[in-house]
Amino acid sequence: MKREFAVLKQCLQAAGDVARKKLGKVNYDLKGRANLVTKADVACQKAILKLIEKNFPQHDFLAEENGLKNTGSNWRWVIDPIDGTTNFAHTMPHFSVSVALAHKNEIVLGGVYDVCMDETFLAYKGKGATLNGKKIHVSSVKKVEDALLVTGFPYERAHRMPKLLKRFEKFILSCHDIRRLGSAALDMCWVAAGRFDGYWEDCLNPWDIAAGKLILEEAGGKVTDYAGRPWKKLDTFGAQTLASNGKIHREMCAIIKESK
Repeated sequence: MKREFAVLKQCLQAAGDVARKKLGKVNYDLKGRANLVTKADVACQKAILKLIEKNFPQHDFLAEENGLKNTGSNWRWVIDPIDGTTNFAHTMPHFSVSVALAHKNEIVLGGVYDVCMDETFLAYKGKGATLNGKKIHVSSVKKVEDALLVTGFPYERAHRMPKLLKRFEKFILSCHDIRRLGSAALDMCWVAAGRFDGYWEDCLNPWDIAAGKLILEEAGGKVTDYAGRPWKKLDTFGAQTLASNGKIHREMCAIIKESK
């Protein structure tokens, strides 16, 4: 998969260049009450798909901005052209490009590019994870009380708010502290790099976390649903996302169960 890996890295850089040039220069539209899309999202996605279709015309893809090719190929690219669009739209310098390659239902390559910090997280199934070419590993924190956690809230959140706040309260009273930064892909990568110890979020989509899942697992972490079960079908990735350094995973599962 050397050629696929090379193209994945080209996709990250191409979309990153577009996003960097358009930062602060585009308006946004609403896909939902809190779900934004900008012309930059669309332009970044076009840059990625151009490279994929040129190099692997037989491959399928699933991309956030109405991008779907489903011919039944065993190979599928999973793409979020700008993860953290709300941040991007408000010129907050924390957003990323996320690209993964799946063989059947298994993610085999993953890359996340933090455009503003110029940090590239990469993973190749079975070969570990890197940040700008250097190996990364999850933290050694063993208890939630010592953990720095990160979370996010779904776009369609009004009817879920009581449950979301109850869960947040349970975690904030149990852990060292919590952050909410706005890019699921980077949240998972920062757990992989040991900057965070655990992460949870509801109602994500496969393109939000496909690359981050592999990066985190290759860095020694764990990704499951809230009951600690591994995800099965690619199309359902992210409905419940619990990611950690592995050492606090069971305790995080218990906290979520207690907050129901």
